[in-house]
Amino acid sequence: MRNQLAIESLFELAHPGRRGSLFPPSDVPQQPLDALVPKSALATSAPELPELAEPDVIRHFVNLSTLNMSVDTHFYPLGSCTMKYNPKRHERLSRLPGLVDLHPYQVDEAAQGMLAILFEMQQILAEISGLPAVSLHPAAGAQGELSALLVAAAYFRDKGERRTKVLFPDSAHGTNPASAALAGFDCVQLKGSSKGLVDLEELKSHLDEQAAVFMITNPNTLGLFEPEIGRIARMLHDVGGLVYIDGANMNAILGIARPGDFGGDMMHYNVHKTFTGPHGAGGPGAGPIAVREFLADYLPAPIVTRQAPANGASSDQPVYRLSRPAKSIGRMRTFFGNVGILLRGYLYLRTLGADGVKAVSENAVLNANYLMAKLADVLPTPHGQRCMHEFVASARGLAKERGITAMDIAKRLLDYGFHAPTVYFPLVVPEAMMMEPTETESKETLDAFAEAIHKIVAEDPEILHKAPHSTRVSRPDDVQAARKPILKWEPSAS
Repeated sequence: MRNQLAIESLFELAHPGRRGSLFPPSDVPQQPLDALVPKSALATSAPELPELAEPDVIRHFVNLSTLNMSVDTHFYPLGSCTMKYNPKRHERLSRLPGLVDLHPYQVDEAAQGMLAILFEMQQILAEISGLPAVSLHPAAGAQGELSALLVAAAYFRDKGERRTKVLFPDSAHGTNPASAALAGFDCVQLKGSSKGLVDLEELKSHLDEQAAVFMITNPNTLGLFEPEIGRIARMLHDVGGLVYIDGANMNAILGIARPGDFGGDMMHYNVHKTFTGPHGAGGPGAGPIAVREFLADYLPAPIVTRQAPANGASSDQPVYRLSRPAKSIGRMRTFFGNVGILLRGYLYLRTLGADGVKAVSENAVLNANYLMAKLADVLPTPHGQRCMHEFVASARGLAKERGITAMDIAKRLLDYGFHAPTVYFPLVVPEAMMMEPTETESKETLDAFAEAIHKIVAEDPEILHKAPHSTRVSRPDDVQAARKPILKWEPSAS
């Protein structure tokens, strides 16, 4: 059962005079504060911060952490979000002094090792995608989408074409239309086929000289690989449009299929979904994009380039530079990007090697199909007898027959020590439960999860309607929580 410990805020724990801070010696020359900051900008009194001893702080945050589920503590089968385990080896290596002590304002000559790593990361991502030009700059997947669409907009402007429409299937991630709108395009949603795939006739009806980009996730959000992706790409190219591949589901095809080979012109990677960067909490993230050669000049800056040593140089080592492509859309964020997350992705890829990267997808697909088969008798999958790395089951039958909804099952799973899968997305499946076990989970974990769901659906529906029973908060008003969050817990509100 989950921890019921009452957690007081740090301000409630504070007592005047308590101390627990130990700062390292300063490694820069010391100067009076008023020599660095104008006197008018200095506070006249100390900030009202809680005064705490070290045990107060440690126990507060450790106890607080026991109220959360994470990929380090529980099975976390979120569909689409790919919550795979984050290897701690990457955490250790990414904190090596030569990496973590670099400053973003250092000149290129003083950061050659880091730039060499980032250049190699660009090369690796280009090889995986089959798209030769890469920018590591965008801060996260959604910003990668936006960056690529801005690249497309700049490309069409340069050609003197005024293309206004971005097309996407009705099962697309919500960030697709949001990114398209931010990039200045009109959004056109296409109804999918009865098989959960792109309806080619529906797509054809929207293809004209105004069509700029078709955004497609492949494998798609239902966990199905689009068998007509080559034909889809040709249809776009025939009218002068571009194909954007949402890289959210790359975990299914690493080392097996490449977006550039099946017709994609642009794509983004989610480093946290595909290459084990820490996921969630609003960041940090990284959303590299890869594009075809004719789009390379428009990539967001900076990118890393490799140059031959200058004439007369004593070393034969190449020189790495931060560069701006000729027609770059410019910066999408500060500095280079979230280098710490990119490092973790690089370390993951170098650890696995080419064969290991392919094995990731093979095992992710195997685990998803195994779990889908284990649950087929209680949570059938409306689309497809086989899936890629994830599947979307439906609790519609349980809801009709016994009044047990997808939300009931999701909430009750918390009592069994499992995080819930994604529910009610995509909207094309009623009572949707979207599950992605990833390659990092064992057969024993998947068996235990399937057993828990079988037990849950056999329980009294009234028990499920009030679940979870072991958490401090059971069923908050989600809409109210989003609009008017309560940021301080009060005992009377529990």
